[in-house]
This record gives sequence, C-alpha cells and structure tokens, in this order.
Amino acid sequence: MSLKSSVISSLFWKYFERLGTQGVQFIVAVVLARLLSPADFGLIALIMVFITISNVFVQSGLNTALIQKKDADNLDFTTVFYSCLLLACVLYAGLFCAAPFIAQFYNSQNELVPVIRVLGLMLPLGALSSIQEAYVARNMMFKTLFYRSVGAIIPAGLIGVLFAYWGYGIWSLVIQQLTNSLLICIIMWFTVKWKPSLSFSFARWKMLFSFGWKLLCSSLLDTCYNNLLNLIVGKMFNPTALGYYNRGDQFPKLIVNNLNSSIQSVMLPSLSSVQDDKPRLKVMMRRAIVTSSFFILPLMAGLAAVATPLTLVVLGEKWLPAVPFIQICCVIYAFWPIHTTNLSAVNAVGRSDIFLKLELIKKGYGLVAIAIAVLFFRSPIGIAMSSAITAPLGAFVNAYPNKKLLNYGYIEQTKDILPSMALSVFMGGCVYFVSCLLSDKFAISPILQLVVLSLLGMTLYLGLARLLHLECLDYLIKTVKEFRNRKK
Repeated sequence: MSLKSSVISSLFWKYFERLGTQGVQFIVAVVLARLLSPADFGLIALIMVFITISNVFVQSGLNTALIQKKDADNLDFTTVFYSCLLLACVLYAGLFCAAPFIAQFYNSQNELVPVIRVLGLMLPLGALSSIQEAYVARNMMFKTLFYRSVGAIIPAGLIGVLFAYWGYGIWSLVIQQLTNSLLICIIMWFTVKWKPSLSFSFARWKMLFSFGWKLLCSSLLDTCYNNLLNLIVGKMFNPTALGYYNRGDQFPKLIVNNLNSSIQSVMLPSLSSVQDDKPRLKVMMRRAIVTSSFFILPLMAGLAAVATPLTLVVLGEKWLPAVPFIQICCVIYAFWPIHTTNLSAVNAVGRSDIFLKLELIKKGYGLVAIAIAVLFFRSPIGIAMSSAITAPLGAFVNAYPNKKLLNYGYIEQTKDILPSMALSVFMGGCVYFVSCLLSDKFAISPILQLVVLSLLGMTLYLGLARLLHLECLDYLIKTVKEFRNRKK
C-alpha cells in the first residue's frame, strides 16, 4: 500500500474512532448533565487537573519517541513499558498521599479525598495500555483503536448513567472514568500482538529519553497551562462556575478532537516516515493544515453562532450560563489545526528542542495574559478571554521555525487558510444574525432554530466554497473519486 493510501485509510479509521468515542461520550455527558448538577462536573474538573498533569509523565515523551524512532524494536517498547508502569505507580502513591492537601486547597476536605484516591487509579491503568497504543500508532493500525475505543466507551457510559440515575452524584462520574480505563486496558492487551518481555535496556532508555524529555517538558508545560484556568476558576470562585466553564469547553473540544486528533494521530508517523524528504514533508504538512482548517474553522464559527439554542436543546436552561464560555472556546480551538500540524512537523524532523522552546515562549506570554485577567477582570469569563486573545498569536509562534526547516512559514500558512477563514467568519456572522432575528421576532422552539441555523450555515459555507472553487474542497472531491474508483 502506498503512503497516500495508507494515510487515507488510517485517517478513515482514526476519524471514526474519534467520532465513535466522542459521539458516545457526548451523548453520555448530555444525559449526565441533566441528572447531575454543575457543581458535580466542577468537582471532577478540579480533581482531573492533578490526574491529567500526572498522566503527562506516563503518556508523553518516551511514547512519542517510540513512534518517531525509525528502527524501534521489541527491546525499545519493553523498556518504555516498564518505565511508564513504574512511574505511574510512584505518581499514584504521591497522589494518594497528597489527596488531603489537594482537598484542603479547595476547601473541600471530606468530599474530595476519597474521590481523588479512587480516580487516581486511572494512572496505573493507563500505563498498562499506553505502549500498546504507541505500537498501534507507529504501525498505523487505527482500525484496532476504533474497536478498542468504542468497545470501552459504550459500556462505561451506560454504567455511569445508571449510577447517576441511582443518585450516586459525583461518584457516577468516577465510576464511568475508571470503567473506561479498565476496559481499554483489557481490550488492548487482548487485541494487540505486542507483549512486554522480561528485558530492560538502560542504554535504549537513555537514547529514547534524550529525545523524549524535551517533549515531556513541552507536554507538561502545555497541560499545566491548559489546566491552569480550571485551577484558578475552581479556587477563586466555586465548583459551579467551573462546571459552566467545563461544559462550555466541551462542545468545541468535542468537534476539534474528532477532526484534528484524527489528522494529527496519523500525521506524526506519516511525516516521520518521510522526514528526510523536506519537499514532500512540506506538501503533506500543507495539506494537513488546509484540510483541517477547511473543516474546523466553519464548525467553530457556526457553533459560536448557535450556542444559545444548542445549549437549550442539549443541556437545558440551567446550563445557559455556559453559553459565553462556548463562544470563547470556539475562538481558542479554531486555531488548533495550525498549532498541532506545525508541532507535528517539528517532531517529525527530530527537533524536539525547538518544540520545547516554542512551548516556553507561548506559555510565557500566556501566563502574563492570565495574570492580567485575574488582577483586573476577576471573573470566569474574563479569565477565559485571556486564552482566546493569545490563541492566534500561538499559531504564529508555532509556524515560525518551519520557515527555516521546511520553507513553510506563517505568511504562506496564513494565505493557505485565509479562504476558509473568510468564508467561516462570513457564514458565522450570517447565522448569528438570523439566530437573533428568530429569537426576537419569531416565537419558534430552540430545536427548530437549531435545525434552521445548521442548514443555513452548511449551505452557505459549502455552496460558497464550491462556487469559489476552494482548493481544499476540489482536492477532497478528487480524492473521494479516486478512492471510489480504486474500490471498483
């Protein structure tokens, strides 16, 4: 199979893996949002700050180094497996002991301690399957990931909903998360042929760590920064305010994770396979940016425009305070394709040192923006706005080194995404105008508003893209035709 065919097949399975898991997760979250309070979601978000940061040490760095390394063998995989498992156990022990101090920090001693200690079991469970996932990603076996994810998320979601219905409150969310992690672990061990052997190489570990530690630091910086808003909102205000922010982040994150994660999961192994062919690397990188932007930019613009009727239909009236957070997060996530594709290209050519420098720069001015928001605005919306302001700047920072590495800098990248961006802004503005008109002049139900506005947005964007012959749409149509002909 050619690289192009392999990439298309991998994208297909990765996209449906993300679509399946995120779709089920979204449905479960909607049901849980109607059964549980915003404070329950806020408390889980507080705890997940510490678990997510701890998980970076387990899941980042060495795992990515395995995918990037050209000649990784069983000894490499086994070495990283035992390293991750040992580290996960140590981190869980630390989290277990620190639980009372974390709860005290949030002024919620009795409620949070047992939840932290039980939910922290996600760390060792994740370590047990992390190398199998790296093996699958390296070999582009994304069909396996599809069955793994769907096979875990559906029963875990059903169990979570049942416990919420029975009145277990926050514990229903804990049980859902743990069940999902456990099922993923079991499925990966039974479906992936790789198994660890009784061997370990300090030399291999050192070689992989020399590349991976920079990625680890970068991921740690990124994760700490991304979770800082949860930490600040939860500490300065209350779990209910954090619950609104957390659910507001859910909608745009769901869409972007479906599309962008599918593309980026395939891009790193694909780009790494041609890392010595810079012109070809540039072509693949450009295609990833143009394609992901073509889909994500209009989806974010449209979502921001229909945030109010969508919230009423999906979550209910009690979640209306989440609407401004949805709109702010749409701006933040709109720039993710440029962020992640540029970073994947930097990783693919083995320049993790540049990756780390970029993260230091972005987090530096990002922290300044958050500090200004905390000092002068002192509101959850003002704090969230600080990230929306710095997101476009971060895209330019990530693009800068690729001007030298691949002759594909931010000016050329901006030209590539400008058609999709202009159409998206125009479409979003039209949809928002009609949304206001329907709300003020016509007494129609939120669900009918949502249907009308969604159809209007899709027709406007795709119709204008076809009329103006946007390069990406023409390429996608051509690729689909080629794929169909190959199947005949």
